[in-house]
Amino acid sequence: MKLSILIPTFNEEATIEQLLHRIAAISFPIEVELVVVDDLSQDQTFSIERRFQETAPQIPVQIFRNPVNQGKGTSIATGLQHATGDVIIVQDGDLEYHPEEIPKLLAPLLAKEAEVVYGSRFLQHRWPAGMAWRNHVANRLLTWLANRLCRLRLTDAYTCYKLMPRDLLKELQIEARGFEWEAEVTAKLGRRGVKIQEVPISYQGRSRQEGKKIRPRDLATGIRTLVRYRSRRPS
Repeated sequence: MKLSILIPTFNEEATIEQLLHRIAAISFPIEVELVVVDDLSQDQTFSIERRFQETAPQIPVQIFRNPVNQGKGTSIATGLQHATGDVIIVQDGDLEYHPEEIPKLLAPLLAKEAEVVYGSRFLQHRWPAGMAWRNHVANRLLTWLANRLCRLRLTDAYTCYKLMPRDLLKELQIEARGFEWEAEVTAKLGRRGVKIQEVPISYQGRSRQEGKKIRPRDLATGIRTLVRYRSRRPS
């Protein structure tokens, strides 16, 4: 079995090098590849990614760059087209999520206890470290709505860490171009009746000054996405 870690990036020069080296240093229980998709960064992110690819033979790395800035969902779709792993997880280009915890998410899947595993920021902490109150409220609202509309029992619907088989993710035929990718994936899994197992993870939020990109308008987009793909019998 092989894991593909999809890393969509945009203007992450302050964190991307450390992130990539941290992933390369992890002892994974299965084969791993990195698929990095730069969303036309305007800083040194892409150069750092290319340099890492040339100097890190200990882990296979594919790097791609969007011709225009298109959003997180589009970058993930690009990465998925090139991923060769049996299992997929998305890793943001910053250091809010700790990649050392990815093996913990793999464990239930490898033990055949779950088909899809989410890393929840709220299982151990009611208020994850560094999470701004606006983001906290938005996450709580979106998770509550996902549970109501999609027949789920999640504590963190908008977590970045969603681990699942590549074939399943492709079958979902995700259309989202931006941050609403998280809502669409969750809603479509709910429609299929897929059981999602949550595993507690660590989190260290960053501020807008530190590069946080999600905005209040993304809350409205997420709500519309959940409503659009709410649970009903697939056609």
